[in-house]
This record gives sequence, structure tokens and C-alpha cells, in this order.
Amino acid sequence: MTIGAAELLSRAAIPGRVGEVGVELCWRALEATSMGRLGVATDAGVEIYPINYAVDGTWIYFRTAPGSKLTAVTAHPQVALEIDAFDERAAYSILVKGTAERVEAPSVLDEASALSLTAWIPTLKLRWVRIRAHEVTGRVFRREPEPEPYP
Repeated sequence: MTIGAAELLSRAAIPGRVGEVGVELCWRALEATSMGRLGVATDAGVEIYPINYAVDGTWIYFRTAPGSKLTAVTAHPQVALEIDAFDERAAYSILVKGTAERVEAPSVLDEASALSLTAWIPTLKLRWVRIRAHEVTGRVFRREPEPEPYP
């Protein structure tokens, strides 16, 4: 279940319009959702891929099929994962910067396979990748009417 933006705003207890989200609350938001955007450098530039993922401790796992995403994270393992949410009262953005690695060890594959992670579309995604987070940050925004430009 996703943490709503207003709920995160109240948990973060920010005094103004914009505030930082603590690392523990960032992880709670990551655990509460399963869809994000993965940023990866490629030889042609930066690519952004929508992924569904699962969190296990401080590891973030996703599955993929052979193709451009797997090639990119293998060649350029420094990645970023971003999630966000908004409602009428608030918005938040959580950013994870880390290193992606293919999961190939049988014991780690068994652990990953036990996670609750299902593909969104009916395709075989048999390659597991996990992200070791190096930096987890978040911001929360109180949504209010925009001020008049010329009062």
C-alpha cells in the first residue's frame, strides 16, 4: 500500500512548504510502493525505465528480460531510482542512488524469488537485478495555491 503524500507530509512534520524526508521514512515509502523509475547511463545518454520492484532490507530488487535495460545496468552499474506521489495537499519525491548488480548466486536468487514481485505485463523476466543503495534522500512539498505574480 502506497504512503499517500499528505500522510508522508504529516510524518515528516515540516514547518514550511518544502522539507527533507528522513532516511527511515524514505525507506518506508519505498517499501510501501512497488513502481518507480530507474535512471541508467548508456552509451547514447541517460535512459529512464519504469520498473516494478521489491525492497528487502536495504536492497532493491527488480526483474527484467534480456535487452536494453539489462545491458545498460551491466555496462553502467551506477543507477538512480525515483518514486513519487502527490495528492491535493502534498507531494513527495524519494531518490535512491546506488550500484546495480545482476543476481546470479543461487542462494541470492532463492531469496529474491521469495520476494513478492510480479511482472506487470505477461512476459518472462527471468533476470534479477538488485540495487545497493549508497544514498537515499527525499523531499516533501506542501501544495498550496500559487502566489499572485503581481499583487
